[in-house]
Amino acid sequence: MEGKVLEIEDLTVNFDGFKALNNLNFSMDTGELRVIIGPNGAGKTTFLDVITGKVQPTEGRVIFKGRNLRRTPEYQIARMGIGRKFQTPRVYLNLTVRENLDLICNKKKNVFSTLFAGSVPEEKRNVLSLLETIGLEAKADLQAAFLAHGEKQRLEIGMLVAQSPDLLLVDEPVAGLTDEETENVGSLLLALAASHSIIVIEHDMEFVRQIARKVTVLHQGSVLCEGNMDEVQNDPRVIEVYLGQQEEE
Repeated sequence: MEGKVLEIEDLTVNFDGFKALNNLNFSMDTGELRVIIGPNGAGKTTFLDVITGKVQPTEGRVIFKGRNLRRTPEYQIARMGIGRKFQTPRVYLNLTVRENLDLICNKKKNVFSTLFAGSVPEEKRNVLSLLETIGLEAKADLQAAFLAHGEKQRLEIGMLVAQSPDLLLVDEPVAGLTDEETENVGSLLLALAASHSIIVIEHDMEFVRQIARKVTVLHQGSVLCEGNMDEVQNDPRVIEVYLGQQEEE
């Protein structure tokens, strides 16, 4: 895999005089796992909203695989290969784990056909592979409502992967998880990074350290700095604006 999967050029989003994003520039390589951190109000959610077409930029461009996404509807962006996982798991609680994945893998995208007509062999193989990837084989026939929070997070990531996106946008996947659940989600994302481009928004610094290869720090709608975790944590600007620590004089 070569080239840039995502390039953002001079991006500004102005909400009635408030610049949620301010002349932001960003790029990432195909096959890269990038973690984005920043204090509340840094523009992280708006950043994802613009990539997915939920919000249109006031100025600047979002280029996905060489194509300008400006004025492209959300559903078309999703079909082009960008998938987004929100912070709160969005799974079908009344369906089993297997049925949740069946529903996404089923090309007809129809609940009735998924539950009553059965899946074709290729889709069954895809579901089995996804169950193994997300570590929920033993709970495949358990109703999703009875999963632990961390298991629901992994199920939704599996549902996202089932859509075969080229770029996965994952928003705070370990919020409210136990240490064990956090480690499991981290292992899953690292495994997926072998075959996907992934952007992760996260606040948990221990989790960031577990998965991060390159970290981008946002502040006041712009990129403050980029680098590996050690470089970012030791940057005086990050210490001041994000970690809330003051340099000793």
